[in-house]
Amino acid sequence: MSGSEPDPVSRPKVPVEKARRARRKFIRSAMLLAGVLGTSLLGVLPVLRARVQRLRPPGALDEDDFLASCIKCGQCLQVCPVKAIRLGDIDEGAGIGAPYIVARDQACDFSCDVMQCILACPTGALTKKKPNFLPTREGAGMARLPVLKARVDMPEPAIDLKERMGLARLTRPEACLAVQGKGFFGPARGLAFKGRMRYTHLNRWKPIAVRDHPYERELCDLCVTECPFKDAIELEAFTDSGGNRRFRPVVLEQCVGCGVCEMICPAEPAAIEIETRAVWKTNGEGG
Repeated sequence: MSGSEPDPVSRPKVPVEKARRARRKFIRSAMLLAGVLGTSLLGVLPVLRARVQRLRPPGALDEDDFLASCIKCGQCLQVCPVKAIRLGDIDEGAGIGAPYIVARDQACDFSCDVMQCILACPTGALTKKKPNFLPTREGAGMARLPVLKARVDMPEPAIDLKERMGLARLTRPEACLAVQGKGFFGPARGLAFKGRMRYTHLNRWKPIAVRDHPYERELCDLCVTECPFKDAIELEAFTDSGGNRRFRPVVLEQCVGCGVCEMICPAEPAAIEIETRAVWKTNGEGG
């Protein structure tokens, strides 16, 4: 053996325990790196999903302005009498912590009369009057202030809501009971449904559970009768392909997009739905 070559017998040996510690340290470092990379990806994925449109509470600014103005304080959620408002989760991207409504689960039925969510908002993200430098999108504004059915006997029955939240649309006419010529009897969404709503003839101020208010309708018209606003939706007669006289819901310009029609619809899935941020077109149609 050459004198320049190291003697394998004389090489220092690494203690077994020290080697184990080194392996554990390496594994911990690898796991930490994977966690950092995973967290980074979680930060990217929500941003990609942030463009999913949500139904915002009454008086919300246009989406980009709303997200820039909302400080995610949750005060609007706390004052809502029917608990319609939720806060965006981590998968909401830029909308994390921002208030939104899932109409099918719990619509905004304006039980508060005065839009308490707007009054509670400290930044103007929810507002009755936009700053002059923020124009109203064409078709988003109301032709006239919407009139609450619960306030028709009051000196000022209209509420100060100048822009709609969205617009109702009969998306599944084949599922609509009125279109089928059918009635409805019983709780609108079944006994398991937890949604609440104001029934003015029962209690002017306190909303009650929908499941506690069964219906008896020879022809289903719940989307019309339970809509909180006057002149927002009506049943229109038509003749079907078999020559039968039927009726279908027709959404009118005074629809604010509150979502009560979607929530109360007994069809599953709902025959009528709210299209978030949809506007009223000049040809008399939503879009």
